Amino acid sequence: MANQVEIVDAQAMRRALMRMTYELIERNKGLDDVVIVGIKTRGAVIGKRMVERLQGLEGITVPFIELDTADYRDDRESGVSEPQLNQAKSSVDITGKHIFLIDDVLYTGRTIRAAMDALMDRGRPNRISLVVLVDRGHRELPIRPDIIGKNIPTAKTEKVTVQLEEVDGQDLVMLSK
Repeated sequence: MANQVEIVDAQAMRRALMRMTYELIERNKGLDDVVIVGIKTRGAVIGKRMVERLQGLEGITVPFIELDTADYRDDRESGVSEPQLNQAKSSVDITGKHIFLIDDVLYTGRTIRAAMDALMDRGRPNRISLVVLVDRGHRELPIRPDIIGKNIPTAKTEKVTVQLEEVDGQDLVMLSK
């Protein structure tokens, strides 16, 4: 994919993340029962950034879990052993909590389905809200984000790549054709 176009720069990403954080605050009557769950790798980075913004805006430390969905994917190669629960590094109890599930790009919905399966193995949340930086369309499952940083309609042949300072050395979103 030789033709790459920058569609979100660092400043636009900062603004989108701030707006997403404000939307999260507005959807709650307080943050006491909120847990932020970031899907590894870039969803977890975005989740950590939102936790930091919540701390700065509301003065509250919201519990955070980094979630690895690899064992819950339904598109793994055949012959792989049964999924095992990835033990999160956190002992946060999610039962009865409002989970904000964070990911970088929403495409088919399969990662989100895997994440919800993993969460249900950990407990019974009261509610799960989906927060994505980029919604590119082309869902294969009936999954809809509650908070979206940017809608980017794409062709199935295109690829959306999110780069984050903590992982990639810079903040931007690229579209490859």
